[in-house]
Amino acid sequence: MKAIADTGFIVGFGNQTDRHHEWALSLAKGITEPLITCEAVLAEAAFHLGSSSYVFSLIEDELLCVDFDLTRNLPQLIYLARRYQDRKPDLADLCVLRMSELHPQYVVLTVDKSDFTIYRRNRREAVPIVCPPGL
Repeated sequence: MKAIADTGFIVGFGNQTDRHHEWALSLAKGITEPLITCEAVLAEAAFHLGSSSYVFSLIEDELLCVDFDLTRNLPQLIYLARRYQDRKPDLADLCVLRMSELHPQYVVLTVDKSDFTIYRRNRREAVPIVCPPGL
């Protein structure tokens, strides 16, 4: 599966008491190549998990791969921030949305269905997402 990892997936995978843990584990079993993500997502995940070391281990173990340059995408991120200012998007969401534009064949693994069903990549396209059942 070619996918972009959002914070909720990483937190669900890494925290056995998280309500999305089983969902994240089941998805991880089918992963054959690293999930791409960005530093903003990693920072959020490290905060929620209380461990930067754990997040680094996911990169070392090749579950995750950082594949985003914020500086090169700054104009697009500014545009997205302004477009969705009413939703008050965080930096991680904006970066994941931009990554979805850059990698249109990838799905976004997220627990943030309420935002990612509203966000549009390339102004009009729905973002393909995979969420836990029942969201």
